[in-house]
Amino acid sequence: MSRQSSTRDHSESTADRTVTIVALAVIALLTLGWLWTIRHAQAAPPAETSPGELAAGTVASGLTHAGAPTTSYLTEAALNAAVNRALEKARGASGKLRIAIDTTGHGIVPETLPPGGQLRYSRGGKITTEPEGAGVWSVLLNVGNAIRPAANFSLIEMLPFGAKKEGRIGLYYVGTWPSEKGKVGPRRAPAGAYGNPKGFIEVTEKNADTQVSEHFKLRDFLTHDQPNVWPKYLVLQPKLVDKLELVLTDLQHHGIDTHGVHVMSGFRTPQYNYTGGNVGGRAGLSRHMYGDASDIFIDSNGDGQMDDLNHDGKISIDDSRVISAAVDRVDGAHPELVGGAGVYTAGPGHGPFIHIDTRGYRARWVGTSGG
Repeated sequence: MSRQSSTRDHSESTADRTVTIVALAVIALLTLGWLWTIRHAQAAPPAETSPGELAAGTVASGLTHAGAPTTSYLTEAALNAAVNRALEKARGASGKLRIAIDTTGHGIVPETLPPGGQLRYSRGGKITTEPEGAGVWSVLLNVGNAIRPAANFSLIEMLPFGAKKEGRIGLYYVGTWPSEKGKVGPRRAPAGAYGNPKGFIEVTEKNADTQVSEHFKLRDFLTHDQPNVWPKYLVLQPKLVDKLELVLTDLQHHGIDTHGVHVMSGFRTPQYNYTGGNVGGRAGLSRHMYGDASDIFIDSNGDGQMDDLNHDGKISIDDSRVISAAVDRVDGAHPELVGGAGVYTAGPGHGPFIHIDTRGYRARWVGTSGG
């Protein structure tokens, strides 16, 4: 019995020593981890640094190091945060723009970029530092050896206004702007508001479905003429699309379903504004010719006309006034987008609708046809 007791005591002593060694090792590791945390916390960015700035900065510092990881190793969230920050201003007040329009040939001026970061542009498999030629370009963020495409965002490089010769661009007939004839707009309009457009967006059958914002595509704003002529040419100002998205957001906040928004008339070439379709009620200096006006209605039930937005059981100009009230609220909150709003009754071939523009000063009216 004494030999068995001695053996048992020896085994228990050995087990105790093993537990003690393991415990000491764990304590040592925890102590080292605690000291490492304190040291790195002292070197961490200040508390006011936003998550996006921290993510972008971390990616940039890692990628510019000689031992930078490959693109496949990078954190998706960090790269996406850097892209979003770079394009924050370009997405507009609504945050829903999906295009920037450029006439300089130099591309987008980013809101901010991580150290060593640059925007790149691609089309047809070619990546360039600046867009080369008119058309739709994908936007990329290049940081070190990583390249991240900007999700749902494109750059549109325009043709210069001088590309129009004798009223045409290629086979597409555009016409002549009032300023080319020496006519000017209202005195209270901002300088240049009725001057020649800076350039034209080339719209092809292939790129016509490019999203310009959450709800709208390039084709939504094309002039309704020359159906078999491609490419077509479009004047479109991002501030108009931004305002339309803000109006839709406001309506949604007031319980209105806006997914069926329909552009009845967007850009109108001077030729079409004066002679095409139903010209009744059209202004000789219509903002439609300058790319910052559109006539819209909301048809979320798909019956081809304005929905009963005020829920009075009938379709009338009063439904257009519901949208006009949203325009008033947007103009109040965003004076940089202020403009006109005209409500219209139903006419031959269409129901009631509303004209919205960003002419630079407030204008309100009631019409019976045209726009």
